[in-house]
Amino acid sequence: MRVSSSDEKLVAGALKGSARAWRQLVQRYESRVYNLGYRLTGNGEDAMDLMQETFLGVHRNLHRFRGEANFRTWLFRIAHNKAVDLNRRKKLLSLTGGLDDGGEFAGGEFSARPETEPDHGLAERERNRLALQLLGRIPLEQRLVVELKIYQSLTFEEIAHMQEISVNTAKTRFYAALKKMRLIPEEENALLEN
Repeated sequence: MRVSSSDEKLVAGALKGSARAWRQLVQRYESRVYNLGYRLTGNGEDAMDLMQETFLGVHRNLHRFRGEANFRTWLFRIAHNKAVDLNRRKKLLSLTGGLDDGGEFAGGEFSARPETEPDHGLAERERNRLALQLLGRIPLEQRLVVELKIYQSLTFEEIAHMQEISVNTAKTRFYAALKKMRLIPEEENALLEN
């Protein structure tokens, strides 16, 4: 069984009806699922909806978890499916819609790096803002791979298993997304010069 021992214990406890074990599982992963939703939708309300739908799906299907993949991978597979459903229902909003009037994240800063210099926080927020804008301009299937690889630190093998694609397809989507994200600013600058 490829489940981390602490996740394994919490899953077993939740399956036996322990509300405490279930709460601990939710608390362990809620910010990651919310951040996934926020980066995919650019909207705090949609991110909350995605998080709630994900945990409802996990709760309803916990008895089906077999431990063939680790719990985190299984959870993000459910979140992935819910994000695809949300996309179908709402045609995901442009990520620039997730910024307030001052160009700041409406949902707050999500950088994991500590501030070491006074200007570091501002520079980090600007990088995050630009990354969100670029992510919002690539196809959802590529956006999901980037999210899972960079922000959730999953391996290409885990991503492939989660999305039911080959490892090579996961890599192709990832590198194609990075290439597109690099080209977008160049294309915009070329348009401005003309």
